[in-house]
Amino acid sequence: MKKCPFCAEEIQDEAIKCKHCGEFLDEAERAARTQKTARWYFRKSFIVFAVCCVGPLALPLIWWRPQTTRGWKIGLTVVILVLSWLSFEATLKSLETLRECYRLLDTL
Repeated sequence: MKKCPFCAEEIQDEAIKCKHCGEFLDEAERAARTQKTARWYFRKSFIVFAVCCVGPLALPLIWWRPQTTRGWKIGLTVVILVLSWLSFEATLKSLETLRECYRLLDTL
């Protein structure tokens, strides 16, 4: 008999899983189980679609994604914010151009 490293209860020497706490004693088996049970519902295609639709409002989807490294998260955040700012400036400039066109039409 040996003690479980997680709950300190007595278990058999050949045990693979503790009958008291339910933890797997083999590190490889535990890692495989957590990978199977760990789910991430936002795939890359969904995140790209969300960024294209709502811009910086989709940044939490990138930051919550556990498979993306910190460097990529920072880089993508900077790129998305810069592109959003440029598109905002372009929108303001086009609105000003439209106002000028309407003013010219009113003078005719």
